[in-house]
Amino acid sequence: MKSGMNRPVHLKYLDAVCGLLEHFEQTQQNAVSSAAEHVSRALTGGGVVRCAGMGHGVDGDFINRAGGLAAVQPFKFDFSLNEPLPECLRNRPQEQPFDREIETVRFAVRASRLKRGDVVLIGSVSGRNRAPVELALCCRERGVVVIGFTSLAYTARVTPLHPSGKKLADASDVVVDIGVPYGDAAVEIPGIPEKMLPLSGVAMTIAGWMIWGAVMEKMAASGNPPTVFISINREDGKAFYDTSVAQYNRRGY
Repeated sequence: MKSGMNRPVHLKYLDAVCGLLEHFEQTQQNAVSSAAEHVSRALTGGGVVRCAGMGHGVDGDFINRAGGLAAVQPFKFDFSLNEPLPECLRNRPQEQPFDREIETVRFAVRASRLKRGDVVLIGSVSGRNRAPVELALCCRERGVVVIGFTSLAYTARVTPLHPSGKKLADASDVVVDIGVPYGDAAVEIPGIPEKMLPLSGVAMTIAGWMIWGAVMEKMAASGNPPTVFISINREDGKAFYDTSVAQYNRRGY
C-alpha cells in the first residue's frame, strides 16, 4: 500500500481498501471462523441462514449469486397502513403510545418461521440504530444466532438509539468488525474539509464472502458439501442452476 499527499484520490481509495484487507486478515479470522461454524451447524442441522438488511452493505450480493451458497436467503419485511385523514386532523395523537419502527420488527420476527439454531446476519455500520438492534434482540430471544457486521471504531464513538441502551455489537452472538473508520468515509480530498468515499459497502461484502468461503470449506471437508451456484451465463449455467435449486429444495442446504 502506497501513500503520499500527491497521490490521486482514486488511488488513495484503493489504499484504504487495501487497509481493510489487512484488517480482516490480521484481526477477524476468529470471528469469520466462528460465524462459519454457526452457519455450517445450522445448515447441517435442519436450520436456515437468513441475511437481513446490511446497512450500507449490499445483502443482495450474497443471495442467488454465482459462486455462492444456495442456502443464503433474505429476511425482509415491511408494514403499510392506509388511513387517510383530512389535513386538519393529520396531527392528532394516537390513542396509545406506539413505536412503529420497533413494533414492526417485533411483529416480523413473531410472524416468521425463524427457530432456535437458525442464523441471521445483520449489518449496521455505526451499530447505533434501533431497527437492527431490535431485530438482533428479538432473534436471540428465539434462540436464533445473530452474526452482526459493524465497525467497532465507529460504534465506540456514538450513543445508542435503541431504548435498551445497546448497540449491535452488544446484541450479537458473533461480531464481525468491518474495520471502517468513524464516519465511514476514509479519503482526504483537497478543498473538501471532511473525509469522503465510504468503505462500509466494500467491507461488508468482503466479510460476507470470507464467511461463505469458510462455510464451503468446512462443509466440503466434512464430506457434506453445500449446494452452490455457478454463473447462469456460462454455456452450462442454466442446467447447473436448475439442478442446484432442486438439490437445495430437497436437502435444505
